[in-house]
Amino acid sequence: MLGLLTEKEIDYLLTQQVTGRLACVTENKAYIVPINYFYKDSTVYAHSAAGKKIDMMRQNPNVCFQVDEISSIFRWQSAIVWGTFEEITNREKKHQAMQGITHRLMPFVTTPTGHPSHGIASRESDLENLDLIVYKIIVTEKTGRFEYTAGI
Repeated sequence: MLGLLTEKEIDYLLTQQVTGRLACVTENKAYIVPINYFYKDSTVYAHSAAGKKIDMMRQNPNVCFQVDEISSIFRWQSAIVWGTFEEITNREKKHQAMQGITHRLMPFVTTPTGHPSHGIASRESDLENLDLIVYKIIVTEKTGRFEYTAGI
């Protein structure tokens, strides 16, 4: 059976996942990249080093974000949200967002030297030397689908 997720189910899926795919577009060229994130109050929070996705979102803040949970090709759910990129520059709000990201991702760190910014720096101590960009996607629209096949 195929179906639509309710808004509550979409929010739950977004809250439960930690990795999604962020899509941005500039100059008629689309770019999609996986990111780690946390979701709260219709907002996706994430961080990054400077690079292509940040440059693109600064040029065009309209983005799309997708998450899914796949048990099998016959049992899955997926949510897509559209929203607006906004860089967090206020020191206190940036710190709060990083605390949320760290709190959400730390349960998945499996080594003593692991940290939630592993894709940005090799060691957590290296983060002090980076200009870490913390941002949010303010969600303006949501949709979700699922498939559930009994007996599979």
